[in-house]
Parts: sequence; C-alpha cells; structure tokens
Amino acid sequence: MPVEVVLMPGKGNLVLTGQLGEVLQESAQAALSYARSRSRDFNIKSDEFEKTDIHIHLPEGAIPKDGPSAGITIATALISAFTGRPVRHDVGMTGEITLRGRVLPVGGLKEKMLTAHRASIKTVIIPKRNKKDLVEVPQRVKRNINIILAEQMEDVLAEALVPIAATTRRRRS
Repeated sequence: MPVEVVLMPGKGNLVLTGQLGEVLQESAQAALSYARSRSRDFNIKSDEFEKTDIHIHLPEGAIPKDGPSAGITIATALISAFTGRPVRHDVGMTGEITLRGRVLPVGGLKEKMLTAHRASIKTVIIPKRNKKDLVEVPQRVKRNINIILAEQMEDVLAEALVPIAATTRRRRS
C-alpha cells in the first residue's frame, strides 16, 4: 500500500485521508510524534513542524484501511518529505512504530510477503520480532526477496531512504 505525504506552508495541521480507521490514524500520529521528537537527528529545524501543514494520504480511498502495520511506512514517508531524501522504490515495509521508534510486530506477515513478491518488491523490511513468522512464507518468496529485520526506525531508514550522497548527486544533475 503506497503512502503519500505532501508538505505545505501552514500552521502545523495534520490531514489524513484515504479511509483510514482509528488505529491507522493513531499510527500516523505516533509516526509524526516520533519524527518531531527526533527532528535534530534528521537535521529538520524544530520550527518546521509548526509552520508546515502535513497531508498524509493512502490512495485507493474506496478501500477502508486500518491496523498498525503502516506505522513505520508513514514515519519513513514523513521523514523523507521533511529531509528531501527519497524512499527507494524497490523497498516495501511493515511494522508498528512506538513513540521512541521501536518497530513492533504485526499480523498477516505471510500475506504481506506474498503481495510484495507479486509486486516485484526486491527488499522488505519487517519487525525483527516477526522473524518466527517467516516459516509460513513459501521458500520461493524468501529466495526472491531480501528480508531486513528491524528493531528500531534507524534500521528502517538506513535501508529505505536513498543515501545522502546519492541524493546530492541526483539534485546536481
């Protein structure tokens, strides 16, 4: 499921669209709180959040969405938008996020891995505590996907965001 984030001059408002259920809305709030609390680590000026409106959209609005599984994805998209570092297009991820950036396990890992495989995703980031659930994933899927086990958001961002040097080169071109 793709996640879109757009930043606009404003007053720090958060808009969530795409038929998001209550749990998914809470995950978006937790992802934003995590990003704000770690703004210095990401070289984001702390006042950026107060003067920027954030719109988070999960497309395919006709399909209701809920659950905590998109927490790390939303946090990654937010940090990407604020830092200008693109998210790699060949990476998928699933995991709940805590306010301190811990990556918590999710349900339905087998189905999510099968979907990633069908979508030709090359790398999938999953919570480390979901490692035990990989026994349910067919071997053909595991052979074709690089599986990254994440405990913290730092693990996710290191894999998901385009490195700073590559971003700088791309902007000069």
